[in-house]
Amino acid sequence: MAEQKGRVAFYTLGCKVNQQETASLMELFRQSGYQLVDFKSPADVYIINTCTVTHTADQKSRQVIRRAISQEPDAVVAVVGCYSQVDPEKVLSIPGVDLVVGTRERTRVVKLVEDLLNKKRSGEDVSGINAVRDLDDHQEFEQLPLPDNPQRTRAFLKIQDGCDQYCAYCIIPYARGGVRSLSPELVKERVGELICAGYREIVLTGIHTSAYGKDLKDGVTLASLLRDLAELPGDFRIRLSSVEPVDVSAELLEVMASSYRFCRHLHIPLQTGDDEILRLMGRPYTTGEYRELFFRAAAKIPGLAVTTDVMVGFPGERDENFENTYSFIASLPFRDLHIFKYSPRPGTPAAEMPDQVAPGIKDQRSKRLHKLAAEHASSFARGVVGETLSVLVERPSRKKTGWWEGVTDNYLRVLFKDPGKGKLRGALLQVELAGVLEGDLLWGEVISGFQVDLRQQ
Repeated sequence: MAEQKGRVAFYTLGCKVNQQETASLMELFRQSGYQLVDFKSPADVYIINTCTVTHTADQKSRQVIRRAISQEPDAVVAVVGCYSQVDPEKVLSIPGVDLVVGTRERTRVVKLVEDLLNKKRSGEDVSGINAVRDLDDHQEFEQLPLPDNPQRTRAFLKIQDGCDQYCAYCIIPYARGGVRSLSPELVKERVGELICAGYREIVLTGIHTSAYGKDLKDGVTLASLLRDLAELPGDFRIRLSSVEPVDVSAELLEVMASSYRFCRHLHIPLQTGDDEILRLMGRPYTTGEYRELFFRAAAKIPGLAVTTDVMVGFPGERDENFENTYSFIASLPFRDLHIFKYSPRPGTPAAEMPDQVAPGIKDQRSKRLHKLAAEHASSFARGVVGETLSVLVERPSRKKTGWWEGVTDNYLRVLFKDPGKGKLRGALLQVELAGVLEGDLLWGEVISGFQVDLRQQ
């Protein structure tokens, strides 16, 4: 165990990729001898991993930065992530910020923080350091350590970074740069490590996950990667994070259908069900192409859960455009919808578009879609009653004493009585689904397949 060098606290804003990257940064500091503490606690170092997907995200990032500075004025405050990458000077203009690092070369953060910490402890003046690297510089996929968190039942493994799509509303390509992929050999190695550590579900994630391999040679694709992962030994399953419609190939569906290793769940962003708005957004597909993909995937993978992202209030979205979206979504049996109200992000084409939609109209449209989403979710849950599905056990139920809860491979939450097998967290159980408790929450009975978690609980 390395000598304790100080206390470090983290705060993460934004997506699951940010959360996974923060966990890796925590591991870097832990390995270097730092004590991890809660963000509200006194600390020697505060690390804020920022988001910049909307103007509101920028504002919240600044609020959290100022909170850290006011909590402990003598601490080193380091700001990393997407907002830092896009506007480092704005971040450095906040009095008390000591270090700004973007979305590349974050493995340098520990060394940079230690240098600043030593200077502060020796009484030297420390001025803000801009360590953000230009995204135009060629750089391979940045490898960060796997986080060590025995309390979780699933592991998120980042296999890809960057995006080349440049949708009209999105700042992420400017914050993350182009597509970069972790080599298949290293993905297999890391998945193997996670399996040996006792994780039963591994979620492959990235900024544009389905673009995996586009920067690599020898015809590497997400489908070819999955085919290799299916051959690894152990008791585990693989779940994909978001995949873009244009990237869901026949080969990818074939591979997913060929093995029980792969969760029957695809998150395929739609954004809008109106072709005019899709064109304004710069999305490279039509509603007809999306519909064809939806049913082709559902036919290839029986029981498939399709979830999606929907944005309301994009500039130029009139009532008839929204009604087209509503009708389109109502016509497809989605498992669930993630609904967002459009928020202008300075620096994107959409922020300068005419016909911005009033906040009140966005609210009304959002409420209608949330109601529709609940109907879809309930219908999907009712449709699996009577089936026996594999459930990854996550935790004791908060609703029913003596019961546990977990998630099926097709993204349904299930409650069941403790079968008296002892420690359940992280187990994969076969559960016969007996009914719906409420909404899309199911209950069932364990019938077989008890597997204890290999990790200490």
